[in-house]
Amino acid sequence: MANSLRGEVIKLYKNLLYLGREYPKGADYFRSRLKAAFLKNKDETDPEKIKQLIARGEFVIKELEALYFLRKYRAMKQRYYNDDKP
Repeated sequence: MANSLRGEVIKLYKNLLYLGREYPKGADYFRSRLKAAFLKNKDETDPEKIKQLIARGEFVIKELEALYFLRKYRAMKQRYYNDDKP
């Protein structure tokens, strides 16, 4: 069971690292915060606690994706729609 959770944690880390490339405060800022968060919980051995942490990480992924989609939507709206109201 520990091996399957280890694989999930590594996959989560890679996904977050990939998403962090476009973070508004910069990739280096995101990478350092991500590494600190994972190192803080590196000694966790309880499978239930690890699953909770993985679920929290997946929630963060969804929030980042929403942030990026919103930023892209605003850019497209600004590009194609004129906000000047007479």
